[in-house]
Amino acid sequence: SLAELQTMKTKVAILGSGNIGTDLMFKVLRTSKTLEVGVLVGIDPDSNGLARARRMGVPTITGGIDDLIRMPGVEDIRIVFDATSAKAHGRHSEMARTHRMRMVDLTPASAGPFVVPVVNMGAHFDSPDISMVSCGGQATIPIVAAVSRVATVHYAEIVSSIASKSAGPGTRANIDEFTQTTAAAIEIVGGARRGKAIIVLNPAEPPIMMRNTIFCLSDEADTAEIARSIERTVDEVRDYVGGYRLKQEVQFDRIGADNAMILHGVGVFTGIKTSVFLEVEGSAHYLPSFAGNLDIMTSAALSTAERLAERNWN
Repeated sequence: SLAELQTMKTKVAILGSGNIGTDLMFKVLRTSKTLEVGVLVGIDPDSNGLARARRMGVPTITGGIDDLIRMPGVEDIRIVFDATSAKAHGRHSEMARTHRMRMVDLTPASAGPFVVPVVNMGAHFDSPDISMVSCGGQATIPIVAAVSRVATVHYAEIVSSIASKSAGPGTRANIDEFTQTTAAAIEIVGGARRGKAIIVLNPAEPPIMMRNTIFCLSDEADTAEIARSIERTVDEVRDYVGGYRLKQEVQFDRIGADNAMILHGVGVFTGIKTSVFLEVEGSAHYLPSFAGNLDIMTSAALSTAERLAERNWN
């Protein structure tokens, strides 16, 4: 019956029992009305994430995706989250596709089309493999897109600074992929003609919250309209990432003939430089609240998977 369908939950598997996978597990368990954790998949039997899952009654396996596809009841798993590494993702994606499971990729592998919920949610729901870009991408691309809605953005540069303590082995191994994937998504999803991404692992004690700086060089436009577009977007992201906020008012500088810049592929640039400073406070489902980089990534992936699940039931 329709009532039964509305109460059914879509079973998901989470590949990776590190910081990202474990935080995602907590989010699904605590906040999702449409998803159910069918299994947390790791490769280290002694990982903290698998231990937490066992204590909470979540099924676990320790042989990676090979054990997942041999697991009794695997045919009930409809969506797989990949929270492992960019290098491992290609094989994971292929195996998930073979077993007709949708893949939501939290690594910066960029094997499938990019999805940033407030910008293009639903655009690629027919793809078997959806890429969530990166934590920095999820935090900053909505802002680039907000500027792009008002004026042509010739160049956008983002700097994401995260606490060293929030970056596990997978994140550290993926830094090259982070910069390449995020830069590509700034262009493809954010709408900038050229994008650049930088990530900084900050070892400060006590650990810093995730900070993001976005610089956009655009054609002349009404700066008040750009600011309103950015503020609306921040409110939209806050709907699923409660700790997402501006650190100060949006800053504007006019680049005129007297201080013109030379941009690769553009030539002499005059126009507006928009500077945006963001902070992301985590919800502390797993790591403390400084780990906003976990929160924005897992919240975006959860929101995307929930929409995928709703689409499958309708």
